[in-house]
Amino acid sequence: MKKYLLFLSLLCFKGIYLNCQKSISINKFTDTLTFDAPVLKPVVPMVTEVSGIAVSKANPGYLWAQEDSGNSPDLILLSQEGAISKRIKLQDAINRDWEDMAIAADQVYLGDIGDNNLSYSDYSIYHFTEPNSSIDVIRDYKVIRFKYSDGAHDAEAFLVDPEKKDIYIITKRDNPSRIYKLKYPQSYSSMNTASYIGSLTYSGVVSASISADAKSVIVKTYVGLRLYRKMKGDEDIATILSGNFTELPYRLEPQGEAVTFASDGSGYYTLSEKGFSKSVNLYFYRKK
Repeated sequence: MKKYLLFLSLLCFKGIYLNCQKSISINKFTDTLTFDAPVLKPVVPMVTEVSGIAVSKANPGYLWAQEDSGNSPDLILLSQEGAISKRIKLQDAINRDWEDMAIAADQVYLGDIGDNNLSYSDYSIYHFTEPNSSIDVIRDYKVIRFKYSDGAHDAEAFLVDPEKKDIYIITKRDNPSRIYKLKYPQSYSSMNTASYIGSLTYSGVVSASISADAKSVIVKTYVGLRLYRKMKGDEDIATILSGNFTELPYRLEPQGEAVTFASDGSGYYTLSEKGFSKSVNLYFYRKK
């Protein structure tokens, strides 16, 4: 996304942050979670327009990242210490406006779902087996093409149910943000339809992540993180997102568009586009 949020950048330059100076306790429905102040790791070399991240399963100690509109169609391997290890290109893919990513089991999903001007009639999600670090080019991938049941939408977040394999897309600019579902099995040869199933109570969603145990979901806006929890074993993602949430600690970033849970449940990562900042930093919020 090319539109930088100037007021957020200015806040960061002035050192005005949300929940960043000390350990913070929050109520999580029936118990309390406590997080340390986030650990900051500069991303080197700098990647300026990261819009989605996911913790790698095939490469322990690393995350995957991707950039948005107009950038190379690359999967970026990023160490948890902030070092860029390599870029792996999706051969012949087009990065029209990649906005989020997810890993379910050993499968990667890359969402070409952005539409700032509501000018597209359909959207795509690239789907392939997660590569290891020895791969240079991804040639074997499938594309899930879809349209919404009610016209164009701008979205920057989606979730994949790790058990049912349904895909949930959360729009950004609708007020409030709307949730659409691509029911499994998705077709790779014909157009899929994403059906409206509900709304959140707020707008401006820019990323989302589901925990490895599928019991928690984080939904991110530019100014905050909301944690949802599964209350019953048979709840799907739509039901989880219709329930209560609690605010998580978040240090305001220049244009923070990416969040993911740590694979071991020890905390969560956030990463921002560069915006007007002089650096790009990977943040980790560790649970005490």
